[in-house]
Amino acid sequence: MVAQFCLALTILAAATLAMLSVRLVRAASFLALGNTALALLLILLQARIAGIVLLSVGVGVLSALLWVAISLTESMRRGPDA
Repeated sequence: MVAQFCLALTILAAATLAMLSVRLVRAASFLALGNTALALLLILLQARIAGIVLLSVGVGVLSALLWVAISLTESMRRGPDA
């Protein structure tokens, strides 16, 4: 029960920090932390398959999201003429 409560607080804190983070890498790190905590919570709640799928799919989604975000911010930094 205590572990589940700590994981729930970790998920909420990571989501809040990801939204409030100014830097892209920090936001992605907080999203990864929240995703991992959610997967662990699912595993603790006896939903092992859902937790494992969340971990495996979440890694791919977060890496693709980070790649797209970096590509967009690089093009914004260079300007429209580059």
